[in-house]
Amino acid sequence: MRIDNLRDIAIIAHVDHGKTTLCDKLLRAAGAFRANQEVQDRVLDSNDQERERGITILAKNISIDYNDVKINIIDTPGHADFGGEVERVLRMADGALLLVDAFEGPMPQTRFVLRHAIDTGLSIMIVINKIDRPGADPEKAYNDCLDLMADLGATDEQLEFAMEHVVYCSGVNGYARLDPEDGNMDMYPLLDMIVNDLPAPEVDIDGPLAMQCVTIDHSNFVGRIGIGRVYSGTIHTGDQILVVKNDGERKTATVKQLFTFDYLGRTECSEVSAGDLAAVVGVDNTDIGDVYTDPENPVELDPIEIDPPTLSIVFEASTSPLVGRDGDIVGARQLKERLFNERENNVTMRIEELPDKSGVEVSGRGILHLSVLMETMRREGYEFQVGRPRVLFKKDENGTLQEPIEQAVVECPDEYAGKVIEIFGNAGGTMTGMETGTSVTHVEFRIPTRGIMGLKNRILNVTHGEGVFYHTFLEYGPYAGEIGGRKNGAMIAMTTEKAVAYALGTLQERGSLFVEPGTECYEGMLVGERSQPGDMVVNIARTKNLGNQRSSTADISVQLVPPRTFSLEEALEYIIDDELVEVTPKNIRMRKRLLNATDRKKAANRAVK
Repeated sequence: MRIDNLRDIAIIAHVDHGKTTLCDKLLRAAGAFRANQEVQDRVLDSNDQERERGITILAKNISIDYNDVKINIIDTPGHADFGGEVERVLRMADGALLLVDAFEGPMPQTRFVLRHAIDTGLSIMIVINKIDRPGADPEKAYNDCLDLMADLGATDEQLEFAMEHVVYCSGVNGYARLDPEDGNMDMYPLLDMIVNDLPAPEVDIDGPLAMQCVTIDHSNFVGRIGIGRVYSGTIHTGDQILVVKNDGERKTATVKQLFTFDYLGRTECSEVSAGDLAAVVGVDNTDIGDVYTDPENPVELDPIEIDPPTLSIVFEASTSPLVGRDGDIVGARQLKERLFNERENNVTMRIEELPDKSGVEVSGRGILHLSVLMETMRREGYEFQVGRPRVLFKKDENGTLQEPIEQAVVECPDEYAGKVIEIFGNAGGTMTGMETGTSVTHVEFRIPTRGIMGLKNRILNVTHGEGVFYHTFLEYGPYAGEIGGRKNGAMIAMTTEKAVAYALGTLQERGSLFVEPGTECYEGMLVGERSQPGDMVVNIARTKNLGNQRSSTADISVQLVPPRTFSLEEALEYIIDDELVEVTPKNIRMRKRLLNATDRKKAANRAVK
């Protein structure tokens, strides 16, 4: 089969592990790896958080030329919090590569993207990576992939295609094989199978223009850039096009600039034909789902539906006594400008200023989705504070209160399954399925999003770190009633001073500590957790009284347990309604909303009255 350059193949590659290495090998195998240094640096900078978290955060496009065929590859997020990226970019694909680890096989999060790919009707190739890893079992991973596809409702045609199209790879060593033992040492078998067997785009180059915007980029110079696939016709620089919004609104626009994807970057061009992916400059306030079409012969395409946000967090300017020590950007106006700029780029978030102008409410798919934005901002030098994540409720047509429900999956050793089920029961979860293997138990639950918060650490504790926990938004369901929150009280600093070892030595007998000697603390800051309910104000700077019977250096050694540390996501899940998380470039602190103990007592009395 030969396809000319105007009829490109768009594929989508979902990768559980080893994404960057395999994409790099694909580029090198296809020939001239010629992305300019600036583009490479930008891509690497944007991937810093992905390397740390071990997940893909944004969908990314690359293209390669192989045997006179241009192949567009899209790497998609696997985590449900970033599912808004997946739902859109699948519209641009003709086929999918399901890439799994030969040792681990399909992971729980693999279900999310694979389900969407199957529902979209894509032809799926199975790529078993890391076959050189010790303990790898490629055949078992292959059979598990087929079982998972059948479980997710794949059609007979999709299953038959996947059974006949499997490639065994080692991304690190740069080879792909049709059989794990055939001895091939390059990537060409994978590329050949993509070109020869994945379906080519079914497009009409001579028809009227039809292109749909599936993702948005933003430039400070030209504004929003609409990115999508040209389904029919050809789009040219300078064209007058009709823009049809999701709600049916219509307006005309002029294409000022046109780009196509070229290896890791973009290249400006004068035209893009059907089958290729394009980036269009010139459509003011373009949004997801916009259809760019011929004004004289408009083409209708189905609107793009994106799942709504389920959690919201309020961002406020920091009021900490230590504000300005770590970051350079601390003002409320600068914080608002940064978040509104994010609204232009990140269409999966809803960002609105509060009516009283006290902060900005940011709504997203989950805590991870929101914390990635916070982590990006703190690395840019921002200091701010955020409240407890709030679940977004809604009412159905009968006026019944509805809340987001999630599907949670836990894989753990058999001996810990009972404790996991108990934890979910206390958090309002209902077990919907359970499979027991030779050593690992697979358990599925239906649980309100409110119950998910703080669950990950508890599961890791009861499974001794051997449990795998994953959850994804399922639907809105009836309100599940009150769910118990944090039971233990907090230790709260009474003064703004550095923590002293002697004081911490006495406090660690009352519970667990969050700080170590020398840590800068302030009045109202959370420095530990009590082993009992109820908050306790403590003196973290108390020293031993000296008398004439001992010297200042005698009995000074104190044996301290290492403090409990929190990541940003863990801190957001830990706090309660009257607490805040202070985020700075160097520190993540938890504090009370009202720092003064007397003010907190007055507020509590007013609440009771």
